[in-house]
Amino acid sequence: MSGNLLSIGKSGLFAAQAGLATTGHNITNASVAGYNRQVVVQATGPMLDTGVGFQGTGTQISQIKRYSDEFLNSQVRSAQSSKSGLDSYYSQISQIDNMLADQTSGLSPALQGFFEGLQDMARNRASLPSRQSMLSASDTLATRFQALDTRLDEIRDGVNGTIESSVTLINSYAQQIADLNDQIGTFAAAQQRAPNDLLDKRDQLVMELNTQVKANVTPGDNNSLTISIGNGQPLVVGQRTFQLAAIASPTDKGRIEVGYVAGNKVSVLGDNALSGGTLGGALEFRSKTLDPAQSALGKVAIGLAIEFNAQHKLGLDQNGQPGKDVFNVAEAFVGKNINNAQSSTAAVKAIVRDPAKLVDSDYKVKYNGSGYDVIRLSDNKPVILTGTPPSADGIEFNITGSGAAGDEFLVRPTIGGAANFKLLLNPGDTESIAAAAPIATSFPNTNTGTGKISEGKVDAGFLTSGVSLPVTLSFQSNATTGTLSGFPAGMAVRVTNAAGAFIDYPAPATNVAFTAGSTYSFGGMSVTMTGAPGNNDSFKIASNKDGIGDTRNVGLLGELQTKNIFNKNTATIQSSYAQLVSTVGNKTREVQANGEAAEALLTQAKASASDVSGVNLDEEATNLIKYQQAYQAAGKVMQIAGTIFDTLLSIGR
Repeated sequence: MSGNLLSIGKSGLFAAQAGLATTGHNITNASVAGYNRQVVVQATGPMLDTGVGFQGTGTQISQIKRYSDEFLNSQVRSAQSSKSGLDSYYSQISQIDNMLADQTSGLSPALQGFFEGLQDMARNRASLPSRQSMLSASDTLATRFQALDTRLDEIRDGVNGTIESSVTLINSYAQQIADLNDQIGTFAAAQQRAPNDLLDKRDQLVMELNTQVKANVTPGDNNSLTISIGNGQPLVVGQRTFQLAAIASPTDKGRIEVGYVAGNKVSVLGDNALSGGTLGGALEFRSKTLDPAQSALGKVAIGLAIEFNAQHKLGLDQNGQPGKDVFNVAEAFVGKNINNAQSSTAAVKAIVRDPAKLVDSDYKVKYNGSGYDVIRLSDNKPVILTGTPPSADGIEFNITGSGAAGDEFLVRPTIGGAANFKLLLNPGDTESIAAAAPIATSFPNTNTGTGKISEGKVDAGFLTSGVSLPVTLSFQSNATTGTLSGFPAGMAVRVTNAAGAFIDYPAPATNVAFTAGSTYSFGGMSVTMTGAPGNNDSFKIASNKDGIGDTRNVGLLGELQTKNIFNKNTATIQSSYAQLVSTVGNKTREVQANGEAAEALLTQAKASASDVSGVNLDEEATNLIKYQQAYQAAGKVMQIAGTIFDTLLSIGR
């Protein structure tokens, strides 16, 4: 009897001791990240048949149970991945938002100062100080474009660094998880139970992996985990790992991409292939904000340069010479795929010709074996090249050399526009500013009527029309109407009245009807006729020989501030930049709000998981007292068993 009682007390003592040890383990690890509460689970010992009934033999420990809910854990991992991705996105986009909207270092003040310089020239009849001020404002504008682009490049370098460090961490986590899979599997096979502390450590590593990239977890054989990322690419399978690599883009050496290593082959995962975590957030930021923002800034620079140069070349400088290009127009970035055939001599050049037709997109040029396909990447649709040289979406594509099937080129039309926006005129060469118009109009004092002719304007057609100046228009009248003649031979004439209605006179235009207040356009020139000319009155259009004090062209240059030149002629230079600022600002607020929501969701998910697996120190303190009392009681049982045994021995004496 006493022996059985001693055994029962001993089992209770061991159980209480295990309870005390487990409770102490919980208390000391309460602050350890990823630790899950453990509890001793007891069961009754085997029964003994005494002939008159079954008698208990004490207690035994069936398991040290680890409290962990995989469903709640998966919610925490998902929330953590989402929050880390949004935090990464916001930390980057907020820099662009602050930079673009800055009232001192942004582009808007420089644009405003530039156009104010043009207006000052027009007001001051293109005086020397106003010319110098205009050149200084032009140089400041170019410097501002370049500074903004340089800052965007610095942010791009930061994204590259984030990608490299994240890839290194992901590979490290994958290897550690695979090692733990091996250790846990070994213990589980030998002991038929998984080691709780190693399970905690592995789960914590999986959680930390989700701070870098969204990882999908699937239970495997022998208590192992299978982890995949992206579109199902395995990262950990049992004890085997698959590595990621930070590699240069095949079409842009300055761009770091994420590669998936499979054997001796590295496949590039696109920016949209990986989501969540610091890595996913950085990739999403680059593809959805940084690239479009830099391209949009470049579009503004290229559009301004094209339109300004075109108008400037329609004027005359102080030396009586036609205007030259003022700003450099950047060629498109073209990246040749490093995997193109070595025998290929194909080369692609692209340059923006018409800002109004630009589509906010990059392009892929691919040789199909017989010709080149141009794919617009924003919608993955082919575009048809037309004209000579071939062009589409306002971009001229010049493809030379001999290609091989599969050759690819990446064309980014405007991303380098701001970096290469430069002042081509010498900052001190004020005489080169073409402020004057190339034509001058007049009429003789011998005219008998009150007819007058405006100063005249020219457009881009003037440079290619081949019109020979001077041109003398002559008015003839009869009892019912008046007509103009003397228009250059072989040229059509468009007459537009004050209400905007027009009549076209095909070439050769003779006896064109006269209406006071109408504008007559031909050969790239436009003049407005007013008053009531007398019969045989003449009006002369000649070359402007002396542009001193003439600011007609500078006035037209200033009007570019309000001219719609983008988005199919619906957006001005400043409204296009404002759209960029607004887009980035709205996206910044969106990411910030989503980040706050993700943080609240993560806090809630962690709280739910902690309700199951977290250590409650008050509860553990209660358990300490409970197990202490159980330990003392079991010891008392053993003490009584000893007393009984001693009594039995004394009887035998």
